[in-house]
Amino acid sequence: MVKTIILMNLKNLLDKLWKWERWDYRVKYIPLYPAWLWYCLRARSLWFFSTSNPTLTFGGFEGEGKKEMYDQLPPSSYPKSCYITSSMSFAEAEKLLAAGNFTYPFVVKPNVGMMGYLFRKIENREMFGQYHERMPVDYIVQEFVEFPIEVSVFYWRMPDQQRGNITGFVKKEMLEVTGDGKTELGQLMRQLIGRPGFKIEEWKAKHEKRLAEIIPDGEVVPLSLVANLSRGGKLISLEQDKDEKLLKVFDDLSHYTKHFYYGRYDIKCASIEDLKEGKNFSILEFNGSGAEPHHVYGAGNTLLQAHKIFLQHWNVLYNISKYNHDNGLPYWEFRKGLQFLRSAKKHFKMLKQLDTKLEL
Repeated sequence: MVKTIILMNLKNLLDKLWKWERWDYRVKYIPLYPAWLWYCLRARSLWFFSTSNPTLTFGGFEGEGKKEMYDQLPPSSYPKSCYITSSMSFAEAEKLLAAGNFTYPFVVKPNVGMMGYLFRKIENREMFGQYHERMPVDYIVQEFVEFPIEVSVFYWRMPDQQRGNITGFVKKEMLEVTGDGKTELGQLMRQLIGRPGFKIEEWKAKHEKRLAEIIPDGEVVPLSLVANLSRGGKLISLEQDKDEKLLKVFDDLSHYTKHFYYGRYDIKCASIEDLKEGKNFSILEFNGSGAEPHHVYGAGNTLLQAHKIFLQHWNVLYNISKYNHDNGLPYWEFRKGLQFLRSAKKHFKMLKQLDTKLEL
C-alpha cells in the first residue's frame, strides 16, 4: 500500500512538471508579462482593462459582485436569485426566501467570489442555517438549475460593431468518481491524482466522513458541484459546434446589456441545439476582463500555442478598453485600483480558508 502511494505521488510530481496545464498560473504567464506591461505603458495606466466592460466594477477583472452582473442580464436568462446580507438574521433570510417562493434544494454562493469557493447545494433548513451562520459576507441564493450540460463561451465585441466573435466554446464536466462495488471512496479519489485542479488533501478533507465507504458499482459520486478547472473540472472542446446561430445568441445578449464587450459566459443548458436556438439555458456567471480563455485547455495545445491564444485575447482586451477610453471613459486611478485589488485578494483568501472548513 505504501509503495503504491509513493509511486502515485511520484507520477503526480512528474505529471505536474511535464504538463503545463497543471502549473501555477503565475508560472504559465511569466513569459507573457512583458506584453501585459507593454499594454499598460501604451495606455499609461496599470488598469487599462478597467474600461473594457464599463458597467462592471474594475471591468470585471476581479472583485466585482455577481449581483451587478445579473442586474444587467435579461431577467429570464439567469437563475431566480435572492440576495442575503451578512447582517441579516436567519429568520430574516428565511422570510426573503419565502417571499421569493424558494424551495429546497437550492444553491448558495458569495456575491463576490471566485473559483467556486463556498458554493454549496442546500438540501434542507438545517444546512441553510449552518451556511448562513458561518457566512461573514453577503451571498446569493439561487434556484438549482437542472439542465444537464454546462458550457463556457468566450465572447468579445468591439463597442462600435454590431457583430462580435466567439473565440472559445467548451463543455465543462464536474469532478466525480464512479464506484465499482469494492473500492473505498478515498481510493477512488486517488485515481484522479494528476488531473488538473485536483488537490487530493483538499478533497479528502471535504469528504472525510465518506472516505472509507465502499461505493456501489455504477454509482457516481460528485466530489464538487462546481465544474471549474481550478476545482478539478474537465474541459472538452466544442469548437466544431461554433456557428452563426450560436454567435447570434451572444450578439443579442451583448446588445441587451449594452456594455458587456469582453468575457466568458458560464452557462447550463438542456442541449447545445437549444442553446443555439436561444432557449432552455441559464447563465450562471459572466466573467469580464479577468476571464481566462478556457479553450486553451483540453484541446491538446502546447504551451506556445496557449501563449499565442492568451496574447490574442489581451490584444482584443486592450483595443476594446482603448476604444472606450477614447470615447470618454477614464481608466481607474492607480491608488484606487491598487486598494481595490488588495481588498479583493484579502477577501478571496478568507473565502478559501473558510471553504475548506465548512463541511456542507
